[in-house]
Amino acid sequence: MRAKQKARMTPRGGCARNGAPGTALEALSPVSTRMIIAIANQKGGVGKTTTAINLAAALALRGEQTLLVDLDPQANSTLSFVDRKAIQKSTYDAFTQKSCSLADVIVPAGNQGDLSVAPAKIGLAKLEARLTGDLEAPYKLKELIRPLRRQYPFVVIDCPPTLGLLTVNALIAASHVLIPIQSSYYALEGTDDLLETLENVKRRANHKLEVLGVLITMHDKRTNLGRDAKQKIRKLFGAKVFKTVISKTVRLEMSPIERKSIFSFAPNSKGASDYYSLCEEVIDRG
Repeated sequence: MRAKQKARMTPRGGCARNGAPGTALEALSPVSTRMIIAIANQKGGVGKTTTAINLAAALALRGEQTLLVDLDPQANSTLSFVDRKAIQKSTYDAFTQKSCSLADVIVPAGNQGDLSVAPAKIGLAKLEARLTGDLEAPYKLKELIRPLRRQYPFVVIDCPPTLGLLTVNALIAASHVLIPIQSSYYALEGTDDLLETLENVKRRANHKLEVLGVLITMHDKRTNLGRDAKQKIRKLFGAKVFKTVISKTVRLEMSPIERKSIFSFAPNSKGASDYYSLCEEVIDRG
């Protein structure tokens, strides 16, 4: 747990100290925490990748050396920060080539301060078939990240929307898991399977794995449905639910289309404010 000196993060006009347009971070305090955070939910469309992108960007803009590891073959996290043509090697190469380390595939994330990206490509979808029969396959990411822990106090892993080998790798490598759940009628669908997987990984392979929290995403407080879903999630998960709620906004929905974090696309927006707030909570809980 970090020292309780509060670090207030507030989006406003101007430039951050790392040069990101339109953002500023105030009263930064040193953080001694080191976290590997897997963003996981096997249900697609719940804001998993949006959360990975913007949590990693917020940590980096705050001045924390942060690594975003993209394990989703769709590569949306990667393409939010890195031009496809600039990707020489990807996480697939690090998993499958003994001569390729994770450091060999990492690229800087444009103007996002202290953020680096271990990029994905569509070929990552073939990884499970490629590693069939390899008894060490579930532990590969853990071993790939190990040499980089001093360099990157914060590692954020964008998991694919499945509970297969890639997600298991992330959970074994992680210190914490963050579960985004959409504020909708079917919000809790599939969470039993995810929680069972978490328990199995914790019991068999990663005893230190903790649920960092459950994040309510895409919330529309104007609707009864949204308010009911939020209440249901809080009732089920209790104190594990983050106080921060990610509101459903047009700019937050548009930012992935523009291949940008919310801090680059709309730094003074409600979405940017929400993810700044989440970043503070994550550090506090660490």
